[in-house]
Amino acid sequence: MKGLKNNFLILIVLIFYMSLNNVAFAKLPAVVNGQVLPSLADMLEKITPAVVNISTKGRATTTDVKDPVYRHFFGNTLPAKKKKVVGAGSGIIIDAQYGYIVTNAHVIDDADKIIVTLKDKRQFYAVLVGKDLKADVAVIRIQPDRLAEMHIADSTKIRVGDFVVAIGNPYGLGQSVSSGIVSALGRTGLGIEDYENFIQTDASINPGNSGGALVNLRGELIGINTAILGGKGGGNVGIGFAIPSDMIINIKDQLIENGFVKRGQLGIEIQDLRPGLVKAFSLRDGHGAMISSVVPHSPADIAGIKAGDVIIKVNGSMVTSSSNLKSLIGNLRMGSKVDLEYMRDGKMNESSALIGLVKAERYGVKPRLAKHKGGETAE
Repeated sequence: MKGLKNNFLILIVLIFYMSLNNVAFAKLPAVVNGQVLPSLADMLEKITPAVVNISTKGRATTTDVKDPVYRHFFGNTLPAKKKKVVGAGSGIIIDAQYGYIVTNAHVIDDADKIIVTLKDKRQFYAVLVGKDLKADVAVIRIQPDRLAEMHIADSTKIRVGDFVVAIGNPYGLGQSVSSGIVSALGRTGLGIEDYENFIQTDASINPGNSGGALVNLRGELIGINTAILGGKGGGNVGIGFAIPSDMIINIKDQLIENGFVKRGQLGIEIQDLRPGLVKAFSLRDGHGAMISSVVPHSPADIAGIKAGDVIIKVNGSMVTSSSNLKSLIGNLRMGSKVDLEYMRDGKMNESSALIGLVKAERYGVKPRLAKHKGGETAE
């Protein structure tokens, strides 16, 4: 009895929480055995048509030859050969008018064919609009025929403890939904991508969920499910990572406009703050990143930044580590103004810089089709 009472109290608290936050499930189910049960069903019915399954076909170069005759003649220098590769993942329709879908770059990388399956079982061939391998974001396009799109929320507003829902295509089984909370924010230095600022969640994410949606209880996109910290069997252990929507917005806009991402640079080399440095610089905590060197005539040099400065904030956002600073700057467009707060000689200083190009780099690919024409219905 005690367990039943506790469960009932939890349900009442959850319903009260929903009412306070004006959660858009709208209707609650009918009374069951004298209890009103909360449900995500109404919200999910509205947004799941905007989440798609993605399957790919391609060829990869491999030297994995088990024939002992080959090994006798070639040893470790085996001749390369092409092997057919198929993959599965997920994506989110972000523009129903033009058929744009955002997903992870690794889902469609090296694919010769990209097939998108909607919730209503319709299938389309997709064309690649652009991809950014450094942040693992890609945009593809299908024929804009009776599509639903998902609204993108401001991920900077989410907090640890917020309820979230993950939607995707785990193990190629078809669309599935799982729920959990935001476990942590600003996860960096994981070595998954070059630019990292992950949302961590315990909502169940498995292989095939990559490119799928992480949404809040209003059904708004707050992140793209990207990676998991898996167990020995490769399955979910309650630690999943999603690329936040504020990072996605800038990247997808550039991919749609140009087919690639141009990242601005400050022209600095940075390092994490060790405990000894925190004490030496009289810092309150370990937040920030130390400047190791500044490229002459770079945006940082022009802004008066010097080696030994400790960057504390970028555009009002706290810098938690050197990798976090890299992501904050890397998510800005060329020509963007960036406000910096930094410590020098024990005093807080402020300066502004214009993000520029220190070393010419090019990311992703240009679309080969004018205005991304394509997206025929799959046979």
